[in-house]
Amino acid sequence: MESFSLILAIVVVTALAFDFTNGFHDTANAMATTISTGALKPKVAVAMSAVLNLVGAFLSVEVANTISKGLVDETGIRPEVIFAALVGAILWNLLTWLVGLPSSSSHALMGGLIGAAVASAGIGAVNGDVLVTKVLLPAIAAPIVAGLAALLASRLTYSLGRKADGNAAAKGYRAGQIASAGLVSLAHGTNDAQKTMGIITLALIAGGSLAPDSDPPVWVILSAGLAIALGTYLGGWRIIRTMGKGLTDLQPQQGFAAQTSAATVILASSHLGFSLSTTHSVSGAVMGAGLGRKGGVVRWSTATRMFVAWGLTLPAAALVAALAEWVCRAGDWGTALVAVFLIASSFAIWRISRREVVDHTNVVDGGPVGTEGPGQPEPAGVVTTAMAAVSPPPTGATEELAATVPSPAAAPDPKAPSAATTV
Repeated sequence: MESFSLILAIVVVTALAFDFTNGFHDTANAMATTISTGALKPKVAVAMSAVLNLVGAFLSVEVANTISKGLVDETGIRPEVIFAALVGAILWNLLTWLVGLPSSSSHALMGGLIGAAVASAGIGAVNGDVLVTKVLLPAIAAPIVAGLAALLASRLTYSLGRKADGNAAAKGYRAGQIASAGLVSLAHGTNDAQKTMGIITLALIAGGSLAPDSDPPVWVILSAGLAIALGTYLGGWRIIRTMGKGLTDLQPQQGFAAQTSAATVILASSHLGFSLSTTHSVSGAVMGAGLGRKGGVVRWSTATRMFVAWGLTLPAAALVAALAEWVCRAGDWGTALVAVFLIASSFAIWRISRREVVDHTNVVDGGPVGTEGPGQPEPAGVVTTAMAAVSPPPTGATEELAATVPSPAAAPDPKAPSAATTV
């Protein structure tokens, strides 16, 4: 019993560590556009997001119940299996954070849980219907729906504000952007914090500490909310840079449209119990808003890297979790070996990240981490350049468009002396 209690405690601590990485990994979802447009200072933005994540954790338990009761069969799931699932999710979160890619913490957790469960009890341990309807289909639909909504909302805001004073309109949209960013943070707490609640609840059920089909206890809700809030406050600056500047350059109108669209999609999915990726929703909304302004820039090379990461998240986390579960079968020493590997790998990733430090002082400089030097924005791709060339710029945006589309070389002055006549 003592040995079992120890492994259960290890699982709970590891789950809260994942929740912490989820917080700083997903801060960009709520605050990247707010920071990039100058609506809020970086430290103020992450503090606001942290508080609202904590509040959101108490608003619903539907997503937590999807994980603890629906995705995998509770029968025969041991705490070691859940520990292995968390190892796969944490390592994927840290790797994608290192390279500044906004991948899905939610899908990392789902992939880890699926991989560990299959390795332990076979493919029958996964409820396929729940996986398809509440994980895979929302993963595909969310960025599309949020992107289209943000695109239409951006065009609508520009149309309605065409005759408004530019400075006054920008201030109004910045205020609206702060409110919508708060809504995204609140929505993030109602969705992502609950995933850790579900994992801890599943571990408590597997360990016999809770009856099957139990809702998360209050202490689980509170600890999960605090862990994700702390991670959010520390700020995932590397991903904030990619989301705020690497995908597109947003004006306040676009930032407001993107965040409002994403928050609507996330809150609706939380109400329905869908384990939605807030990263997918916000990323889709940011790209949609980028295309919603005539002459807007979307950097498709960065988007392609992000799409690849999205596709690899579930299988990569599942593979690592399956290997970790296999080692944990050896008993206490196997579990200890996996724990040491997790700690050592996490420390190594942190040390590598110190080679290129990104924090609140330089988060708005340059493009995605690892692609350009500080202060060097990523060049627009072929698709973006072509769209900018054929789209007439909105009033006041001529100079910005000129910066993205190269101008032809100036014709030589016929009166200037030629190189042939110059001695």
